[in-house]
Amino acid sequence: MTDLDDAPWLTLLGWGEGGTEGLTAASRQALEAAELVFGARRHLRLLPPLAAEVREWPVPFVEGIPRLLAERGRRVVMLVSGDPFWFGAGATLARHLPAAEWRALPTPSTFSLAASRLGWSLEACTCLGLHAKPLTRIRPYLQQNRHVLVLLRDGDAVHELADLLAQLGFGASRLHLLEALGGEDECIRSVRAGAGLPSDIAHPVAVGLEVAGEGPALPLTPGLPDALFEHDGQLTKQAVRAMTLSALAPRAGERLWDIGAGSGSIAIEWLLVHPENKAVAFECHAERAVRARRNADNLGVDWLEVVEGDALDVLENQAQGDLPPPDAVFIGGGLSEALLEALWQRLPPGVRLVANAVTLESEALLSEWQRRAGGELLRIELASAAPLGNRRGWKASYPIVQWRVTR
Repeated sequence: MTDLDDAPWLTLLGWGEGGTEGLTAASRQALEAAELVFGARRHLRLLPPLAAEVREWPVPFVEGIPRLLAERGRRVVMLVSGDPFWFGAGATLARHLPAAEWRALPTPSTFSLAASRLGWSLEACTCLGLHAKPLTRIRPYLQQNRHVLVLLRDGDAVHELADLLAQLGFGASRLHLLEALGGEDECIRSVRAGAGLPSDIAHPVAVGLEVAGEGPALPLTPGLPDALFEHDGQLTKQAVRAMTLSALAPRAGERLWDIGAGSGSIAIEWLLVHPENKAVAFECHAERAVRARRNADNLGVDWLEVVEGDALDVLENQAQGDLPPPDAVFIGGGLSEALLEALWQRLPPGVRLVANAVTLESEALLSEWQRRAGGELLRIELASAAPLGNRRGWKASYPIVQWRVTR
């Protein structure tokens, strides 16, 4: 009995621009023994003659999944780019199959090939797959002297990236254009983002980015400068925002509800902490909701979910299962007895809740709830130096009362 007799019916076979060159013995054996081979058009053009049936994978990608599953029981090979589980199709397909039904045989990823061509330490690079994602997702990683490897859709996307870098003040960055890595048509060229780019950039393409320029890099600690947010005055200011995020204590993969989101600054900074974090911003004013979405897009966290409407109505939807429960809740606007009561009834134990109050009435409400439910009550008073005649004095902001509690 051979290894193939014991193998799962589906093999996810790493494939590159070199075709069969560089394949391991196991990968060659799987390909030669296949009854059916799936692959994108650009992959299939590199196949040698095979006894197997060959089918092109459709676009969009998800339409091919039922067709693949319908072939269960045959020896099927699916050609996927490089490493199937690094910005590849592997994770998507694995969600539809038991682990015993598939195996993966990776080849070097485009990231590995790019780093080896440029002489960069791969572990020190930021690696982004932006084939079908907004290019603004690169924004948090634009830090001076950093190396970023980006997979892009095509040559037009490279031009769009260069334009974005120049717009953000990083036009001095160097772009290494890495085309058809590992294949006969491999081509590597280097240009400045702010200079003219070649018009003949070919797919598949990756970009190695050496970040440089005068653009403002996003700080890595909570409390972004207020100027980075578009707002109409409804903004949790920088110092208070930093303290609020500290109280919310975001962790990787957690979900936030930002109630009365205004400009969306709290939710946006929550998302910037970790790429797997999630946040829902609740805002009853349509214009502010649009502004929060725009801020999220501009700062590279376009997956912020913005819900327009009254928070109590949203909570009713959550009770019906429309929204997953949060790990933390921030109340920045719309604070009321009814809202706190609804949250306390619906939130599961362990959820962290932080509420900021400015008015005497909302202060009194938080004081009463802290007495009843516990937690920590803080009064935050800030003042900044401002002109006072021909001298300077302290100009105080409205004090903030903050309640921090775990449900």
